[in-house]
Amino acid sequence: MRAQTRMTGRLRRRGTQIASASVVVLLSLVAAPCGAQAPKAGGARPAAAPPAAAPPAARPVDVSGTIHMCSSCHGPDGRSVSSTFPRLAGQQKDYIEAQLKAFRDKTRADPHAKTYMWGMAARLSDPLIAGIADYYSSQKPVAGTPGGSPEAAAGAKIYTEGIAAESVPACKACHGDHAEGNSVIPRLAGQHRAYIEAQLEAFASNARANEVMHDNSKGLTAEEIRDVAAFVQTQ
Repeated sequence: MRAQTRMTGRLRRRGTQIASASVVVLLSLVAAPCGAQAPKAGGARPAAAPPAAAPPAARPVDVSGTIHMCSSCHGPDGRSVSSTFPRLAGQQKDYIEAQLKAFRDKTRADPHAKTYMWGMAARLSDPLIAGIADYYSSQKPVAGTPGGSPEAAAGAKIYTEGIAAESVPACKACHGDHAEGNSVIPRLAGQHRAYIEAQLEAFASNARANEVMHDNSKGLTAEEIRDVAAFVQTQ
């Protein structure tokens, strides 16, 4: 009987120990983060997760359809044959971007812009405008027509020296020695003579708003505008 009592006591103590161990294991599982694994004794910790992959680079904007539409007025590769529409081949990229945004936002409001470009540019996004400008600026410019006329000679003097008596500065100070332009200052070399005349007249009358160009052109006579346009066409 005593032996049976001693056996029962041992079993009870053993059960208590097992239950205590189970509680400890359960608590350790609750405290551990989900999916965590304890490192093996003497072993290295699990390797850190690799960094997230970088997002793919943005794909270039396809401007081929838009360029095709532009060519109906500005000619293949921006080499227009009509003086109503400026040649865009080799034009400064920053200038093209600035003008297209001005057409789209209706901040350039001369009659030519309203008639032809407000509608055409209304739905152009900034990336598409940048792509159009990049395309045309990378094309080979149209070569200037041979000069030698009295008008071109007179225009060369105005372009390189200005007209001090009329407070007209030398055009080359901004547009470059060879009318190549720079950034937002347009290339004039090889442009249609009639187009340059029309734009200078628009600047002079403020029909095309530009404070700098209005000040520079308002003192020019019709003959002097004709001469400057004749000269830059030869460049």
